[in-house]
Amino acid sequence: MARVYNFSAGPSMLPEEVLKTAAAEMLEYGTTGQSVMEMSHRSKEYQAIFDEAEANLRELMNIPDDYYVLFLQGGASTQFAMIPLNLMNKNGKADYIITGQWANKAYKEAARYGKARAVASSADKTYSYIPKTKREDFDPEADYVHICMNNTIYGTKYHELPDTGDVPLVADISSCILSEPIDVKKFGVLYAGAQKNVAPAGVTIVIIRKDLVGNAMDITPTMLNYATHAENGSMFNTPPCYAIYIAGLTFKWLKKIGGLEAMKKINEEKAKILYDFLDGSRLFKGTVVPEDRSLMNVPFVTGNEELDAKFVAEAKKAGFVNVKGHRTVGGMRASIYNAMPTEGVRKLVEFMKKFEEENA
Repeated sequence: MARVYNFSAGPSMLPEEVLKTAAAEMLEYGTTGQSVMEMSHRSKEYQAIFDEAEANLRELMNIPDDYYVLFLQGGASTQFAMIPLNLMNKNGKADYIITGQWANKAYKEAARYGKARAVASSADKTYSYIPKTKREDFDPEADYVHICMNNTIYGTKYHELPDTGDVPLVADISSCILSEPIDVKKFGVLYAGAQKNVAPAGVTIVIIRKDLVGNAMDITPTMLNYATHAENGSMFNTPPCYAIYIAGLTFKWLKKIGGLEAMKKINEEKAKILYDFLDGSRLFKGTVVPEDRSLMNVPFVTGNEELDAKFVAEAKKAGFVNVKGHRTVGGMRASIYNAMPTEGVRKLVEFMKKFEEENA
């Protein structure tokens, strides 16, 4: 069997070791006589899987005891509503920095429940940079400040967090979770859809400071109240059991390779290989200002739509799939998440060099 190099922005590739373990355990997990897919989420066998996954995530990210770790459903997009419903509860105000499509959707959703304010935006240059902010830009009476840490579509990332003073910082880390160490204590809430760096689609990870739980708006549906899930160990209803199991295998894989410091070094090496080529290419050009480049998502163009389309088609034939850029921006995008081996990036660059020689 020949596996392709999958540069999809999500659902994305998973570590082969994780897939092989899951395949070996598909019919029977341990000595249970059943697949994890068939297990009751109330069973002691599944609870052990769940508890180990949470413990390993806490260890990997150094999550303090005064934070809940929740495994929820609904994707990161459901968090766009859960955040204001649970946090916009003192002054009814929140500040948002708009750095892409997902940050903008979060902002628009929050505006349904209170006074959401766009503090800064990089829409003027197609979200190709992270806008600079100062503490005085933020409303000290805001209930929280929201950012999207890494922008999947546009390939930008916060390398320096905004100074929000005493206002809790909330971050969507869907496309950069576990790619490098992060200081959880600097945030009130971190959330991430798992389908990019952790597991198949279906589970959303929420890391929330405990003092921010328990004051949801009266109109908050039961399932959108963080307290519902915190008080029930993420098992108020049936959780996305299999996706959590795969997440647990990914956490073990990350620990095995040396944790997030080791993962960061690997990711920096992969990104350097690709960015160095783009910076010296006669045909391809990166679209993001260098200081704000993502380690995970690398958009690039030739400047010619027909040539872009030709590249995408030929890349697929050569075994490099899902390199087409997002429909809103065009061009190409290589998502080089944790599971993408360095060899995959090297081979992509080799293919790009060949394409350049033939088409420049």
